Amino acid sequence: MRMNHLKLAACLLFVAPLAVEAEEEPTITVSAELRARCLKVLRAGMKSQEFWPSIHAAEGLALAGQGDEVREFLGPKLVTEKDDQRRCGIIRELVRAGDCEKGPLMIEILAKDDTHGHVHAAESSFKVWVKGDGKLLRAATKSDNVKLELMAAAALARHGDKRAFKKLRKRLKDSDPEVNRIASWILARIGDDTDVPQIRKNVAASKDELTRAYHQHALAALRDKEGIAALIKNLSSKDAAVRTYAATFAGDARALGAKSELVRLLDDENIDVRVRSAQSLLVLSKPTASPVCMKKK
Repeated sequence: MRMNHLKLAACLLFVAPLAVEAEEEPTITVSAELRARCLKVLRAGMKSQEFWPSIHAAEGLALAGQGDEVREFLGPKLVTEKDDQRRCGIIRELVRAGDCEKGPLMIEILAKDDTHGHVHAAESSFKVWVKGDGKLLRAATKSDNVKLELMAAAALARHGDKRAFKKLRKRLKDSDPEVNRIASWILARIGDDTDVPQIRKNVAASKDELTRAYHQHALAALRDKEGIAALIKNLSSKDAAVRTYAATFAGDARALGAKSELVRLLDDENIDVRVRSAQSLLVLSKPTASPVCMKKK
């Protein structure tokens, strides 16, 4: 994964559940006018010449129930795209949009001798619940590339692998902030309240705003009140990467109190901030749901 702020934001995308309603939970009210505005932002984003923001916008549209639109747009791109990192992004969003047969293509990229797409393949497998037989992912957890190790462990842990969870929690305590913040980002989605104390320690130890935001937003996703308050504050950050993450995690954390800030950010100068804000507004307007392709297995 690329590690500068905005490119890292492009790589670390959230997989939110979709399509099949789960238990009832509080939602925000989104008027027909606001929904149309959000969809307009996402459609413009998907057609952007900036690749990763375009993929993020496709994610938002899939989460909003526009899977047919996403599959129609991205399908032809998968045929022509040669870069394996970008192919992972396209495949991931096709799967999220309901094209479940594309999932194994991510494992095929992980199997290649060329390692260029390996981290993205493992990360994308995590995001849309793809595992294959698990052999390649288990091998990847032993990689010298710590990002590949973490993402492969995340994909396995999502399917209940206890060893993978143990590895992620060990990395959550890692002294390297670029390592522990990724572990925090993962456990925000698949961890539980036993992870909260260590994440709080990581917040206190963070020396820069972006690293601190990773951990604050993980706390928010784990329903920690202080984390949610920090997330809402981070929506006003001067750092576009921090705003992007805060906008993304607002949906993940069911941060209903972020609505007015998210609406304001629909006009943000940064495309990713606009796209993620539109996505979270639409996500918060309905109950959490399960991934389409997980339900079709």
